[in-house]
Amino acid sequence: MLFRPRYPIKIRGVTVWPQGMIPRQRQRLAEAIGRAVGNELVSQETVFNALFEADFFRRKVESFVTSYTNDLLSVSYPSLIETLPAAARAPVLDAISALQFHVAEYVSGILKSEEMAAAVRSFVNRRVDDLLARRLSETIDDQVFEEIVRFIEERLHDVVTAPDFGAKMRAFIGARIDEITNSRATLAEIFAPDAVGVIKNRIDQQVPPIVHQLAEIATSQKTRVRIGALIKREVDDYYSQLSFFKKIFISRERIHGEVDDLVNKTLPHRVEEYLHGEAFEHEAKAFLDSTIDGVLARPFNEIIGQVAPDKMEMIKDQIAAQLLALVRSPEVAATIRSYAADALARLRPHTLRALAQHIRPESATRLKNFLTTALLDMLTRDETSHALNAMLSAQVERLLIAPIGRPTDYLSANSIAEAGRALTERITTAARERLPAAITEFDVGGIVRRKVADYPAERLEQLVLSVAAQHLKTIEIFGAVMGAGLGLVIGVLQLFLLRVFPILGRS
Repeated sequence: MLFRPRYPIKIRGVTVWPQGMIPRQRQRLAEAIGRAVGNELVSQETVFNALFEADFFRRKVESFVTSYTNDLLSVSYPSLIETLPAAARAPVLDAISALQFHVAEYVSGILKSEEMAAAVRSFVNRRVDDLLARRLSETIDDQVFEEIVRFIEERLHDVVTAPDFGAKMRAFIGARIDEITNSRATLAEIFAPDAVGVIKNRIDQQVPPIVHQLAEIATSQKTRVRIGALIKREVDDYYSQLSFFKKIFISRERIHGEVDDLVNKTLPHRVEEYLHGEAFEHEAKAFLDSTIDGVLARPFNEIIGQVAPDKMEMIKDQIAAQLLALVRSPEVAATIRSYAADALARLRPHTLRALAQHIRPESATRLKNFLTTALLDMLTRDETSHALNAMLSAQVERLLIAPIGRPTDYLSANSIAEAGRALTERITTAARERLPAAITEFDVGGIVRRKVADYPAERLEQLVLSVAAQHLKTIEIFGAVMGAGLGLVIGVLQLFLLRVFPILGRS
């Protein structure tokens, strides 16, 4: 009676036996089951807690990500073009070519734009200002300075020790000497004014020592004796020419005594006073300067006169040999090294801007303009665009044909694990945020209701019987026993009533 009959039994449209209870009440049963499942058994909160509170969803996602990552990374991939399907290769290559062409045009337009010019100008100005603001010692360290000094020393040594250096120096000196000896140029024209001034200054500096030496010579005992003897000789000659009468009034011995006093006392004092005075020094300097000017005003060929050709060649050889020996001497090399080191040491505390302005005040501006112009000229050329396009094409082709290999060759185990954890966390967080709305839209009760309503009666009977067959058998046996007992009791009661109350029984 729970399941059968499957359909109601009708005679002439009149139901004489209704169908079983479950087939007849299937719709109500489906609605009750769907309402119970959707609202109580499989509610939104129940599903959400089952997925996230026990980390079920996280474990499943982590297992899936790990398995998928391992499968993905364990495959050795060929080149990118070989990975594509055969039918998709031509469209992909055409799309890449078109994209490459547009990128090249875009890059070419950018390189020739005013924005690029302003950006390049600003970049060059910043970089040059930063470079010029640095001190030379910050730009070049001690090792580089030592290498510069060593380079200068080595280059100089290579030059002066070259096989043809001596011949070149001999030819140069010979040509210069011939030019000087055959010209009418004066020494003043040969020497620079500064050199002439140095010569005069050096000679003028020797005037005080010369004056001192002259004073010592003039006031020495030997000089005084000679001067006194000369004066006395003149006195004697003069005295011998006097008349006898004059000799009576003039004493030779007295004159000799006065001469001795003059020579030994007055003369040294007067000589020293005159020689050490400013007038004598001025006259001496004027005399020396005029003498130097006179010598310098004479033509050089008149000063040296005519020299025999063989003597002139010997002079040239000697001068060249002396200069060559001087240039190749260790002292000159040490001097040049010391001079170069001192010069670089003096330059080190200065900034590059100060050095550039010392060389030429507008050098920084000229450098910026030069670099900006050169860089813009290089960027705006068609050759640059063609080079960029060729480089881009080569890189794209290399990318397309390069074997990819195993991704594990490029990624470490830690980075892979970290990426897996990050992906798992991102998926879990997204599911926590969006799954409740999805569960709300998912009608579990309606699905259960439709499934129960559409479930075949035969399979539903088999399902119920598979679970409650034993119980239903017990109920049937218990019902049969109860029915037999009730029937026996009713029969006994009827017999008793017929015997005891026959009238009622007849009735």
